[in-house]
Amino acid sequence: MSSESTPLVALQDPVDVSLDDIEHSLSQIWLSHGGDGNAPAAVRATTFTLVVYEADDTQQLLAALGYYSGPIDGILGPRMQAALRSAQKDYGLPVTGRPSPELRQILQQEYAAQAAKGMTRPDRYAMDVRGGSVADAIASQNPCRVIALCPTLGDDTGITAQVAAYCPINKKVRSSLICCEYITLKGTHAAFARVEPLLQSLVIRDLPRFLWWKGDLQHNLDLFQTLAPKFSRIIVDSSEFLVPTSTFRTLADLLQQGLPITDLNWRRLGAWQELAAEAFDPPERRLAVKEIDQVVIDYEKGNPAQALLYLGWLASRLQWRPRRVTLETGDYDLYHIELVSSDERLIKAELAGIPTGDSGLVLGDLIDLKLTSSNPEADCCTIICSETRGCMRMESGGSAQMCRTYHVTPLTDQTAELLLSQELQRWGQDVLYAESFAAVLQLLDLIP
Repeated sequence: MSSESTPLVALQDPVDVSLDDIEHSLSQIWLSHGGDGNAPAAVRATTFTLVVYEADDTQQLLAALGYYSGPIDGILGPRMQAALRSAQKDYGLPVTGRPSPELRQILQQEYAAQAAKGMTRPDRYAMDVRGGSVADAIASQNPCRVIALCPTLGDDTGITAQVAAYCPINKKVRSSLICCEYITLKGTHAAFARVEPLLQSLVIRDLPRFLWWKGDLQHNLDLFQTLAPKFSRIIVDSSEFLVPTSTFRTLADLLQQGLPITDLNWRRLGAWQELAAEAFDPPERRLAVKEIDQVVIDYEKGNPAQALLYLGWLASRLQWRPRRVTLETGDYDLYHIELVSSDERLIKAELAGIPTGDSGLVLGDLIDLKLTSSNPEADCCTIICSETRGCMRMESGGSAQMCRTYHVTPLTDQTAELLLSQELQRWGQDVLYAESFAAVLQLLDLIP
């Protein structure tokens, strides 16, 4: 999929409406654009409802305290990174340009202190009324109803609403435009605790409903647990978990409740999984996979979610049982892991969080990995590395000559918005993810 969204034409720019008039206002939009022979008719999409909740308020806090200027869109762009670095420097935190629980707590305390003195400006920012810039990527592929829940700072004065409609200009069917409709609800976190009845009246009945929780599950978990059972599928992104090892445990509890949860970060591992499977697909190497007893996975320091998920996938496919985990922190984050195969062979794995000078948009992306054996006669040495980062560490010691090396071509569709657009085409529980995640939980239980 191309990383560029299909152009949209504005059928109705956002307008404020009362909560009671939301459906009536949307109906009026479609009645007024029925087509007159010169312009195509606009047809409202009735495929599914997507609810988007922006859980993290770090961007709003930065804006209210004067660090950030721009739309509140939930995107970690250059302006947001600059604001984070400035705040981290001012408060004596490590300057990473990434959100953290420590920074969020400090910002909340500072905001509360300034609000008590009447010094904050919660109205200084512009809310992205199309749901955190998600709508363009989704609407171009999946015309639907998008309901964006946009938490705001300040006093709890209830929930306000805006409606809008946009049409992908290439979605013409019999001279009609198949269009998305947008409902933006704004209010404080406290106000959204009362939003569930309103949402039930706004989702399209008898059609699938998706919930995209943008951010860490620890942010407003009570609201998540209230809303989640009402949806056909819940979508999260573990690259945004501030403390992944802790939030994974929360996610496990929710999965055990039978909630249909999927993780966009799991989808980013597809190319890495396919190359590993391809490496052992030739007949002469199929038995060699059983000789693997050494695994090294390098990832961008800061979020081990992808590395844990990938090792969980390997363990679930090769029937390895985690036995011991130790963690070293410092310049590198090193997880030393012992696993046992079904025939009681010892497998040693290392997950290495590598500091990078210029981390990508997705924190914790895999850099490279190596599968090999302590048996010098085994033909199983395989190196897979990112084409952009290379794999010099894996190829040291002559490995470049002894191992088969594969490169993961850089993908342009790894952003959450575009992965989400693909995820909306999938149905049911991902059994492979569930089995891999179960292995990840066994690893987490062993972490000191």
